[in-house]
Amino acid sequence: MMSLDKTVATPAEAVADIPTGASLAVAGFGLSGNPIQLIEALLEQGASDLSVVSNNCGVDGWGLGILLSAGRISKMTSSYVGENKEFARQYLEGELEVELVPQGTLAEKMRAGGSGIAAFYTRSGVGTQVAEGGLPMRYDDAGNVVKASSPKDVRAFTPGPARDQQEQQYVLEESIVTDYALVHALRGDRHGNLVFNKAARQFSPPVAMAGRICIAQVEELVEPGEIDPDEVHLPGVFVHRIVEVGTEIEKPIEKRTVQKTGEQ
Repeated sequence: MMSLDKTVATPAEAVADIPTGASLAVAGFGLSGNPIQLIEALLEQGASDLSVVSNNCGVDGWGLGILLSAGRISKMTSSYVGENKEFARQYLEGELEVELVPQGTLAEKMRAGGSGIAAFYTRSGVGTQVAEGGLPMRYDDAGNVVKASSPKDVRAFTPGPARDQQEQQYVLEESIVTDYALVHALRGDRHGNLVFNKAARQFSPPVAMAGRICIAQVEELVEPGEIDPDEVHLPGVFVHRIVEVGTEIEKPIEKRTVQKTGEQ
């Protein structure tokens, strides 16, 4: 039985039982909300052959990029992968399997998985390789496609009840459930109720919902009742372990743009 007090002492303790071959949903929108202390602890722990679901794969040397460069990830399911040169190299040279998913569809696949919904129909991807199949998932070292996505079921629906709605095509997307989920939150209590900060909220709730075991690192750990129920972004029912990492953690900016003094 899961205790109401879900706190663990360290990130290392939080990820200690993640095995080689596990599937992970990992939060992050760009570099916002990356659970970097949990990722670093997992790197130290040594689990490999990981199948990871995340909006992106960090950048070279930070976020999920450190697991990728260490050769710990065998498959990525993502929507945006353009800021990581090592990711591109591994994908194009046949070292990494990649499943590309439209961003909103990816978020919904995880949210639906956490809600007990096996699959859903969406307009996103209709008329493209997302629905028709053929998206390259794995290359060999000579640049030949050795694995591609399969065709998906497409059906016509007439969304109602508006009288002028026309029949449209929708593609069937299966939901995502993973063995573990790793998220970062601004604040959390011992029962696992979480509050996210701005852009970090984009993918964190559906990621947390998708994991059979959700592990959350929080900057500030408070007692139950200190978070107003109206401010809770993710209820503790979805969280199984919580570890405090403090507020003095690195939060890099993916692309910093500055203005010279005197410029308008």
